[in-house]
Amino acid sequence: MFSRKLLILMVYLSGTLLLGRQAMAEDALDQELLHLLQKAEFTGRVESTLERRLGRPIHSELASLGKDIFFDTITGLHNDNNCSGCHSPTNGFGDSQPIAIGVDNNGVVGPHRQGPRNQRRTPMIINTAFYPRLMWNGRFLAPSGDPFDNSEGFTFPLPEGTARFLPNDPVVRHLLIAQAHLPPTELTEAAGFTGTRGTIASRFDPFDNGKGSPVPGPDESGFRNDPIRQLVLLRFNSSNAYRDRFGKLFPEVKAGQPITFLQIAQAIAEFEFTMTFANAPLDRFARGEREAMTDAEKRGAVLFFGKAGCVSCHAVAGPSNEMFSDFENHVLGVPQIAPRFGPGKGNVQFDGEGANEDFGMEQVSGNSADRYKFRTAPLRNLAFVPAFFHNGSFTRIEDAIAHHLDVIASATEYDAGAASVALDLRQVLGPIQPVLDRLDPLVSHPIRLTPEELADLVIFVRDGLSDSRASPERLCLLVPDKVPSGKPVLDFKSCKRHPS
Repeated sequence: MFSRKLLILMVYLSGTLLLGRQAMAEDALDQELLHLLQKAEFTGRVESTLERRLGRPIHSELASLGKDIFFDTITGLHNDNNCSGCHSPTNGFGDSQPIAIGVDNNGVVGPHRQGPRNQRRTPMIINTAFYPRLMWNGRFLAPSGDPFDNSEGFTFPLPEGTARFLPNDPVVRHLLIAQAHLPPTELTEAAGFTGTRGTIASRFDPFDNGKGSPVPGPDESGFRNDPIRQLVLLRFNSSNAYRDRFGKLFPEVKAGQPITFLQIAQAIAEFEFTMTFANAPLDRFARGEREAMTDAEKRGAVLFFGKAGCVSCHAVAGPSNEMFSDFENHVLGVPQIAPRFGPGKGNVQFDGEGANEDFGMEQVSGNSADRYKFRTAPLRNLAFVPAFFHNGSFTRIEDAIAHHLDVIASATEYDAGAASVALDLRQVLGPIQPVLDRLDPLVSHPIRLTPEELADLVIFVRDGLSDSRASPERLCLLVPDKVPSGKPVLDFKSCKRHPS
């Protein structure tokens, strides 16, 4: 009897000791991660700063109007696309495709979307309220480094340039309001083509006679896109439903004045402000909820902020606004894939002698030193996207992260078929050596991780940085059954509300 009691006591003490050691190990992991987060200046509180930095509360009625415009093909001159066609609620309001399909689509959003491709993936709009640079090459930016600060105006490429969005504009106080002026004027995204539709040679001219003549050069103000905007405005002002909705929010419209494009941009941006989802497990952990993250997520975070060096580019401090991007342009050695160009295939003529390259920022700057440079991708909510990098050349997050860790090997051994890239994007591969010749020094040397460490890092990036509010199940609830124009809502095949 005595020996049995002793055995039970020994087992109990052994278990207690084991649990104690486990608790100590978990506490040590927590403390290590907290130290790294403090060093990186990560607070997990960036979402709570939105309205303070806007200087006002979110206007719910304006955001609701913006949501309806977002889903309405009234902004597409050929009634075939709108914001939601490329920024899909099924994918965190990002692209459902590896490379975007804009105009001339089949009216479907999701894996079965068909039509000629553009040049790059459509970025997510979630959390863009905190981005100081927008688009894959960062061509829309706040020179102040703060999207909430227009003291230096907002910089856009020609034909907009720097003249349209002037410093200290009392209305265009955020970068998203400025950016919302652009998509309806983009030929491949919404405006479409006339004459020889589907070829880049046939630039859209609102005063075209049907023969596909080029857009006229900039007028005295330099705003070549304004004629396209005027046609979009004509559509809005011809809609009694939209005039009623805008009239309830803008007294001048109620008094009989026309809806302006600035008002449309304000509404779209207000909706985008509501798409702020930065309450991932890491945010909650940083605010004191130690159980918000799994041990694997914590170990992956320690690697991210430490040994793996990811935070060097996927930064969180200062102008990065805890978005996991330094918002600078880098050459990352991404394999070059492209659709075949021509009617029904691709709407964009690619760069290079073989028309199979994407020169990135050089297209905007004109500086050859910027060739193959793209903005560091923000990493939040990647659990909801189907492909990675500017061209969707990797479809598994494991492969995308592994590429960062050994860029040269990944790029030189790249197989589009093995990467599960869409069939129509496997046929045209651009040269990789010119890209590697310009590789950013930050990724030029391999980082060696064990398989277990890589698995933890993947779990952290995929799950530890994703906010469940950005899931398709929740975002699909935003798809309206009808829109003010009366035009059909696009068919979101993956949304349960809109079954196939």
